[in-house]
Amino acid sequence: MKEIDGWLTTPEGFVACGVKAGIKISGKEDVAVIASQAPAAAGAVFTQNMMAAAPVFISRKTAENAWARAIVVNAGCANACTGERGINDAAQMARLTAEQLGCKQEEVFVCSTGVIGQFLPMDKVEEGIKEACKQLSRDGGESAALAIQTTDTFIKKSAVEFELSGKKAIVAGIAKGAGMIHPNMATMLSFITTDVDIEPEILQAAVKNVADRSFNMVVVDGDTSTNDTMIVLANGQAGNNRIDNEKHKDYE
Repeated sequence: MKEIDGWLTTPEGFVACGVKAGIKISGKEDVAVIASQAPAAAGAVFTQNMMAAAPVFISRKTAENAWARAIVVNAGCANACTGERGINDAAQMARLTAEQLGCKQEEVFVCSTGVIGQFLPMDKVEEGIKEACKQLSRDGGESAALAIQTTDTFIKKSAVEFELSGKKAIVAGIAKGAGMIHPNMATMLSFITTDVDIEPEILQAAVKNVADRSFNMVVVDGDTSTNDTMIVLANGQAGNNRIDNEKHKDYE
């Protein structure tokens, strides 16, 4: 395994884009879409906070489907503690993204980060989603990483390349989070893409295991967030022999 200079779009079959929709007071990128051009096995873990934000409820349902096509994210507003309206707004983000990409609403993860207790400015969010979907490309990884930041002062990214059953495979990821870091991820969003071919239930087992040994062991200030989400999409484009059980030689 070797580290490479890559983005979420470095694994085969992934595109992304982050745009400036006017949600952040700073005027910087604040809406991102990350998409797989083929159905991807999905693994995810979420906040254990009792006051989970609206997008977490939508994304938990997407995770139950095992397969996904996209992640839509906004920064600047967490859509947390927003009741039924918040749930409807998060669902609308998934619905609109699916329409733009030509996939099912149930195949779209939704994430938000930012100020708690405020409603999303849906006019800006919707225009941002449309614009991001229009500009999806293999070159959009950096803009997507910028669009998920809140108080972060730099992009957090990583990518590695390795071989599975004679095929080159890549795993790449981004994360945001600077404050409210406490066991069980808070306040963090992390998105990971890979072209590895793996069964969804095996991917989910790996994601849970790895999260418990990494993100769930960090403490900065003792707060637990409402929006924490880690999502891994694996679209199988590497062409390796499918990893279909935890005893498979390529699982570790």
